[in-house]
Amino acid sequence: MRLVLASASPARLAVLRAAGVEPSVVVSGVDEDAVAAGLPDPTPEELVTALARAKAEAVADTLTGGHTDTVVVGCDSMLSIGGEVVGKPGTAEVARHRWAAMAGRTGELLTGHAVLRLPADGGPRAVASGTQVTTVRFGTPEPHELDAYLATGEPLAVAGAFTLDGRGGWFVEGVDGDPSSVIGISLPLTRRLLAEVGVSVVHLWQPPTAP
Repeated sequence: MRLVLASASPARLAVLRAAGVEPSVVVSGVDEDAVAAGLPDPTPEELVTALARAKAEAVADTLTGGHTDTVVVGCDSMLSIGGEVVGKPGTAEVARHRWAAMAGRTGELLTGHAVLRLPADGGPRAVASGTQVTTVRFGTPEPHELDAYLATGEPLAVAGAFTLDGRGGWFVEGVDGDPSSVIGISLPLTRRLLAEVGVSVVHLWQPPTAP
């Protein structure tokens, strides 16, 4: 059984590795804006799930045979805060604006997941998808702390302009829900979606290393 992660996110890869799985990584290159534009007034959950599925399907279309079975996992994350849904800020100016809205408040981190199973015999794909929503309680960085954080570049390329598993973790007071989803991929939800396509997660685990 081969697992393919349709994401360039090092955080998602680290979560899977820490959980005993060593996936292949294939980046989808999906035009997220085009996918979003093709959805008629989606809810935040529908948007992140559609983006996750588009990424998984794009990667699945590039794969060749030669394996017993292949599972492709795609994810997409966004933060909902104050009635606004936001993704990666891209610039320090936008990230600073996001933190001005987030500091001392709570937001919902939504991560859409899609799992595609590709049978080796070329049969029809099995697909399962869903969204994990986790509440994040943000602290209030001091001005010099926020300046230093923005200068690292870390918040520019992550949903909501923060990380839980990096420097941003210093400014998160806590989470209510699944912390792995905040990092980028929900282990409990992924396990359930794998089961829906007939795969037990234990069959993806790497053999334990000798002490």
